[in-house]
Amino acid sequence: MKKSTAMMLGTVSSAIVLAACGGTAAETKDQVIIYSNADDEAVEVMEATLDKKGYEGKYLIQSFGTSELGGKMMAEGTKIEADVVTMASYFIESAQSSKPMFVELSSDLKPLDESSSYALPILGNTGSIFINTDLLAQKGLSVPKTIKDLTDPKYKDLVSFPNILDSSTGWLLVQAIINEYGEKEGKQVLADLIKNAGPHIESSGSGPIKKVKTGEVAVGFGLRIQAIDAKNEGLPIEYIDPTEGNFTLTESVAVVDKEGDDALALEIAKVIATEARTDLLEQYPVALYEGEQVKVEHIPAHLKKWETTLTVDLLEKHQAFFKEAK
Repeated sequence: MKKSTAMMLGTVSSAIVLAACGGTAAETKDQVIIYSNADDEAVEVMEATLDKKGYEGKYLIQSFGTSELGGKMMAEGTKIEADVVTMASYFIESAQSSKPMFVELSSDLKPLDESSSYALPILGNTGSIFINTDLLAQKGLSVPKTIKDLTDPKYKDLVSFPNILDSSTGWLLVQAIINEYGEKEGKQVLADLIKNAGPHIESSGSGPIKKVKTGEVAVGFGLRIQAIDAKNEGLPIEYIDPTEGNFTLTESVAVVDKEGDDALALEIAKVIATEARTDLLEQYPVALYEGEQVKVEHIPAHLKKWETTLTVDLLEKHQAFFKEAK
């Protein structure tokens, strides 16, 4: 999610990816091509798991931003180059509804939520507020408890959050605001938050935590696990679960319908969904399957989900809401 802006996949970056997988352009035809919008950390887990399970050299992962990959899926359907896609679940759902492009995919794991027959969830992202305790004390600012607290003028130019137009992480913020305050009051809350953030509205979901860690701003909104990791590194970072809610987004894996030539792709997709799940759960502590346990300190105080199924249409509606608040 932190790479929700479109990434440039030029000649140099493609060469790096190919080299990392031990292949050349001529050899990729014998590899399963995986398109992914996942964070670098998640990609590393997937690669390590696949290599450990004997698939080294049999796959090629290419990273894209959510918007870029989503656009390719919606436009190209089954003609997309990828054999396997790991992507925001709402984009997979919308692409399948628009032009069926994925094959049946199942495992012995039982998802907590109703799942499709063509995609398996692989990780869940949760939003929260996080603070730089040293800078907050230096500025004489109180610890915020809500997103609305951050609209107070005393936080002017000291707040950072991701732009929903570029980052899926930004959608977690907008969902929380609309759900708690409705569209009328929520639009004013968002407008005041935008004003306070000033130049610190980030195109990347990881932008806010970077600025909070360096002390460029005192408060950020982003992925909760990023703040937990920063705190565990010994940095003066704390995370706060806003009363408006810790909303979540999932990412799933799906196999593109290549007219029967998908046996290896199905194997690899199942390994990502099942064998990599333990390490992905550690990095992204949101339970997705029955029997999964999340460490107590990683359980958000106000875990919530949007009341209806997330879709690209809903995202576009909330992006319009953001634009109107600017």
